[in-house]
Amino acid sequence: MEFFSSCMNWLNGIIWSMVLVVLCLGVGLYLSFRMKFPQVRLFREMKRLLFHSEKTGNGISPFQAFAATVGSRVGMGNIAGVATAIFFGGPGAVFWMWCIAFIGASSAYMESSLAQAYKIKGQDGEFVGGPAYYIERGLKCKPYAMLFAFAAFLGPGLLLPGVQINSLVSVYEEAFGVDKILVGVICCLILALVVCGGIKRIGQIAELLAPVMCLIYIALAVGIIGLNITKVPGVLKMIVTSAIGVEPLFAGILGSAISWGVKRGIYSNEAGMGCGAIVSAAADCSHPAKQRLVQAFSVYVDTLGVCTATALIIILSGTYNVAAPDGSLLVSNVPNLEYGIRWTQHALVSSYNEWFGKLLAIIIVLFVFTSLMGYCYQAESNVRYLTKNNKAAVWLCRIIFVFGSFSGALIDAEAIWTIGDTGAGLMAWLNIIAILLLSPKGFALLKDYEEQLRNGKDPVFDPAKFDIDDNTHVWDKEMPE
Repeated sequence: MEFFSSCMNWLNGIIWSMVLVVLCLGVGLYLSFRMKFPQVRLFREMKRLLFHSEKTGNGISPFQAFAATVGSRVGMGNIAGVATAIFFGGPGAVFWMWCIAFIGASSAYMESSLAQAYKIKGQDGEFVGGPAYYIERGLKCKPYAMLFAFAAFLGPGLLLPGVQINSLVSVYEEAFGVDKILVGVICCLILALVVCGGIKRIGQIAELLAPVMCLIYIALAVGIIGLNITKVPGVLKMIVTSAIGVEPLFAGILGSAISWGVKRGIYSNEAGMGCGAIVSAAADCSHPAKQRLVQAFSVYVDTLGVCTATALIIILSGTYNVAAPDGSLLVSNVPNLEYGIRWTQHALVSSYNEWFGKLLAIIIVLFVFTSLMGYCYQAESNVRYLTKNNKAAVWLCRIIFVFGSFSGALIDAEAIWTIGDTGAGLMAWLNIIAILLLSPKGFALLKDYEEQLRNGKDPVFDPAKFDIDDNTHVWDKEMPE
């Protein structure tokens, strides 16, 4: 196990070098400027499209795709992930999470529209797509597409799920004193039953759970903000000043703040990883730009909403101290308290009472299960791509996914987060380069959408206009005028 941990740390260090951090920030900025910051300019259109149903029976609705994406994005990255970012990068890491959310919305915008434009109709009539499909059909590079598909199986299918279960079993052990293995077994048995329902059931479940879990969790944060309202300006100032090196206590870890903020921001909102694009391709809409706007909005909900809530819960409650009595930095004021999910749990208990630690345990179930449902669909989609929809391979993928999830009950938090980061980083490298190469097509899609809007039309996509072969007749249907 020690040798395995050393290998994973070595590999993770290579994947998550500063090169990837700069690439994610740089591509996000480039796309934002080229599209004239659609994440701001078209914000009202995002909200309108969120509840604009065009479901025709072959796919899930735009809101279900949004909810499924929020479900997979909103998970332990928003709670335990934020805590680890603050632990290693200081409060300034939160600022860089905000930055990657803002500029990463353009990356999510781009990958979702490409996923829609290049999606196909599967044998069962449902829409499928994602980075593997737009790499193969757009870049005409099958080996590159297969490499991404394999990484997307490894990430959501094997390396990432354990993080979710690890946090869940930890918080239940803290709240109820229940054995981690027992909780892991129960969760994975239930998970095995749920993931057999396909994307439509995932969309239906996520549509119900995602908004509820976000609202309850944010309500708890608002309560803590209310109890500490006089401290809020100082905390926000500390987050910003430490992020740019002005705060003397954190000047020496500016690089760590940027690195951990970007890493945890991408892990949380998945913008640029390609995960959201896989779910986006399943949505039924009349133009690719519609779904890209909906998915960009989900990045805001994830990072600017839920991640900020966690940061304020931790910092305002005093769970995080910038200086210990011995002068050391980056410590918890609770002796022997493991950083991560238990930081947030302790913050709720100290701000309210012990029952709120138990309430968090219940909320965590919603976070974890919606995340895992999204992960399973993403992994399964890429296995279908690699094996040409081989049913035995799909079932094997589901079995591997359940056992990958259970690994979180067996492996310690530090090791499981390293494994999860490795999976996320592999996908980010491959997808960021792909959307950069295909960005001219994405710019053209946005231009076409906005031109039709200006002419008073409900935008409709014509794949032939963009030299896209619609050989499965995805877009060959009557759409509303």
